[in-house]
Amino acid sequence: MRLVAYGADMAKDFDPSTVPIRNAATVMLVRDAADGDEGIEVFMLRRTTNAAFGAGMFVFPGGKVDDADHATELEPFCRGLDDAHASRQLGLDAGGLAYWVASIRECFEEAGILLAERRDGATLTVGDDDRHAVHDGTLSMVELCRRDDLVIDLSTTEYVDHWITPMGEARRFDTRFFVTEAPDGQEGLHDDKETVESSWVRPQTALDRLDAGELMMMPPTVKNLRWLAEFACADDAVAAGRAITDPATTLPKLRTNADGQVLGIALPGDPDYDSV
Repeated sequence: MRLVAYGADMAKDFDPSTVPIRNAATVMLVRDAADGDEGIEVFMLRRTTNAAFGAGMFVFPGGKVDDADHATELEPFCRGLDDAHASRQLGLDAGGLAYWVASIRECFEEAGILLAERRDGATLTVGDDDRHAVHDGTLSMVELCRRDDLVIDLSTTEYVDHWITPMGEARRFDTRFFVTEAPDGQEGLHDDKETVESSWVRPQTALDRLDAGELMMMPPTVKNLRWLAEFACADDAVAAGRAITDPATTLPKLRTNADGQVLGIALPGDPDYDSV
């Protein structure tokens, strides 16, 4: 099994206590299995081996919460959730809606799937030009929604998990995980920049490939794949996500030897967690 720590640069010439923790959001896009059998598929990407964080890992679409995700101008384009309710779900005083917005934006940038619809009910058409413009910052989500009169429906995007990268990594993230059903008519494709491979995969198949040594994954990805593998259909997964009202925060710790070499991670509940 190729379950690794987190894959960040493990250089020793930095003070781990000074590494900032950046806010991030990840979205698990699910759909009913394409072969018609019971079960679901989730959209996953393989990160480039040149990535500064999670290099070569098999992941869900996601990334850090940018300043633009906090734009108050975007809230009128969101349906089913406002900042007050979003913040309350995340245990924040304010700014919670930005995590949902970041998950939508990152999904569009990395997977080419836009979780939005036209306000007038017309067919939504999205192109690579818009996707790349949002990625490079020349087009904001506010501008895209205003230009095409889009509505971002957040009523079925559910907050399900919370992980913080362990101290000792050169890059750390405070990541909220969301689950939502994929929209019809959008298949998804990696961007060939940050991600170099993409596929719809049954959660158990991805876990089997991990066990076979074919894939590398970070611990939160594995944990959430195990959770997804239990559902017979996408509706059940989203409904289960809605029932999770207060996800526990998971803070892994790095296991190291006497020379400081990272051997793996310890998770809450492991016998040595408190002593690591």
